[in-house]
Amino acid sequence: MLVDSFGRTIDYIRISVTQRCNFRCVYCMPNIPMNIGSEEEDVPLEGVLSFIKVAINEGVKKIRITGGEPLLRKGIVDFIAQIYQLNPDIDIALTTNAYLLAPLAKPLKEVGLKRINISLDSLKKETIQCISKRNGLEKILQGIEAAKKEGFLIKLNMVPLKNINDDEVLDILEYGMHLGVGVRFIEFMENAHAKNDTKGLKAREILEKIEKKYTFKLLQQDIFGPATLFEITQAQESYIFGIIAPHNDDFCKTCNRIRLSSEGKLIPCLYHENAIDIKEAMLYGDSQEILKSLKLCIENKPEKNDWNENQTSMRAFYKTGG
Repeated sequence: MLVDSFGRTIDYIRISVTQRCNFRCVYCMPNIPMNIGSEEEDVPLEGVLSFIKVAINEGVKKIRITGGEPLLRKGIVDFIAQIYQLNPDIDIALTTNAYLLAPLAKPLKEVGLKRINISLDSLKKETIQCISKRNGLEKILQGIEAAKKEGFLIKLNMVPLKNINDDEVLDILEYGMHLGVGVRFIEFMENAHAKNDTKGLKAREILEKIEKKYTFKLLQQDIFGPATLFEITQAQESYIFGIIAPHNDDFCKTCNRIRLSSEGKLIPCLYHENAIDIKEAMLYGDSQEILKSLKLCIENKPEKNDWNENQTSMRAFYKTGG
């Protein structure tokens, strides 16, 4: 079991399998060339599996595959199958923009993937184009529908941005309600790679938009993630939505996560710049060195992040999976 110096059990690892992405979202990597990197620059998936074996042996129970856009990675279906074969009880999840998801939904379900988080920042074609620099709404919705058909546990992630999509908070919420899937609203994470002057809604502002139409009550922390949950109860029906608010001090109290970047770096906290390079150990399948670095990463995990509204992180979220 992995326990940090503040008594938190670390049993959840987010693994970025590539920094490459087919979107250029304003809050993430708008100024990065579309032809960034190549498959050869990503740590080989066999090496990543060497790390995963050690992590599972140390008590990790949940693994989320991220990017960049993880569905760009060749062999991603076989990779997830191999994780499942290591331990069928591992909760394997994926975060994707869904642009490539529709034809892969069934194969991913068949090899053991359980959960999918899908970025959906708008239901308007022109707004998706504005945010991501890609005319992708149709394919995104097709991906969501395919995932729903296959029976995945689905969460839709929206980053509400001022003067861009902040008028769609209720629309995205009601789309999730109608589809019967969860919605998570995520506060914009200030970072040096985002478009200049990008401003997001804070949790309070998001809730104010929702309460104009719905009444809700606070529930609890999401046991599968960092969201604070709220329940809407109207017309004898209930619906649960969540808000991920890293600006809130409570965000860190129950943090059970570390990250592995596509470059082979272990990151104890998203909003700290420290990291441990384990690429070589993964390439050689050196389980002892991997374990040593994993324990050091847990030891270095801070009590809380360094986030404040006047400080911009230099961390590239497209390399760490956000």
